[in-house]
Amino acid sequence: MPLLEGLRVIHSKIHGYGVVTTRPFSAGETICFGDGILYQADAEFDDTYALILPGEDSGHGDPVFWDLACQTRWMNHSCDPNSEVCSKWDHNEHTMRAWWVALRDIPVGEEITYDYAFVAEVAEACYCGASTCRGLIVDEDPANLANLPEHLRALLRLPGTAPRAAS
Repeated sequence: MPLLEGLRVIHSKIHGYGVVTTRPFSAGETICFGDGILYQADAEFDDTYALILPGEDSGHGDPVFWDLACQTRWMNHSCDPNSEVCSKWDHNEHTMRAWWVALRDIPVGEEITYDYAFVAEVAEACYCGASTCRGLIVDEDPANLANLPEHLRALLRLPGTAPRAAS
């Protein structure tokens, strides 16, 4: 797997490994393209490092899972991310393409993060350290939060959302 230009894998202060910049990136600039393996929603595979992407353009239905197979798999979550993932179906290659774009200027040495908010059923504690941290890596859509397991509700920190006591 070739190294991604301008990025380096490190031990992260957020969680496990992370990816930091070795050069500055400007807001709107493409940070990198990811590499991965495409799986259909009904396939059995370890989805720990997979992006869940819309599949309507692919003709395969949706969603599709794109298991990251490069250094992008080490990019951590943040509730206040400095990048976002964009994706598009590549009709010529019959696969998904994904790339990370800087949401703001990112200086040398800053860890690249994005908000990969999970569905409630697989939410987990968040350690991003952002002042706006939700306490959980979870999509904050109310319909999704309604499915949040009771044992995780006490960790949830959203404006206007009080944690519920466990029953």
